[in-house]
Amino acid sequence: GWREAVAAAVGALQAGGLVALPTDTVYGVACLAQDSGAVRSIYSLKGRNGGKPLAICLGDVDHLYRYCQVNVPDELLRDLLPGPVTLVLQRSEELNKDLNPFTSLVGVRIPDHPFVRDLARACSGPLALTSANISCQASTLTVSEFQDLWPQLSLIIDGGPIGDVQSPECRLGSTVVDLSVSGKFTIIRPGCALTSTVEILRQKYGLIPGSS
Repeated sequence: GWREAVAAAVGALQAGGLVALPTDTVYGVACLAQDSGAVRSIYSLKGRNGGKPLAICLGDVDHLYRYCQVNVPDELLRDLLPGPVTLVLQRSEELNKDLNPFTSLVGVRIPDHPFVRDLARACSGPLALTSANISCQASTLTVSEFQDLWPQLSLIIDGGPIGDVQSPECRLGSTVVDLSVSGKFTIIRPGCALTSTVEILRQKYGLIPGSS
């Protein structure tokens, strides 16, 4: 059942493990962001160095203020989150220094997916979240598509196929937007929600595009 799956995932994460799970965009791999050993494991799994940042994943917008310095209205956060968007903000001192040590920014995800949100709420700190694939390979929409990673995972939560497996658009992942400069936004990755995100930022909040 659902509760058992959440409890099993919490147990695996607390033991320093990596858990694969469905999100609202593609399959992801999560670990506890404040656990430096687990963060190293996730970099190793992806086959990349610490220079390419990991996002953090939270259950609710309220928790974001603990790990980020927010310089946009709360309403803006709630217009975009939860949803298929990663907001890049200045990180706070609370966040593990071993997570993305080469940048003062951090991407924040609150996926619009009940399992991930329940799991994030059940953990004491943020999850570090990345897509369930080796760097430079296609995003995955079913658990069988990342079979090569299975041996390195403590637990796999199979939520079935995400979206249309035949559609390239479904593999775009979240739209990544940098909001760390007041009054501006910069699109870092167009992702799957570009048009609606830009519309909210420009029309409703009057933010202007920065240079990427």
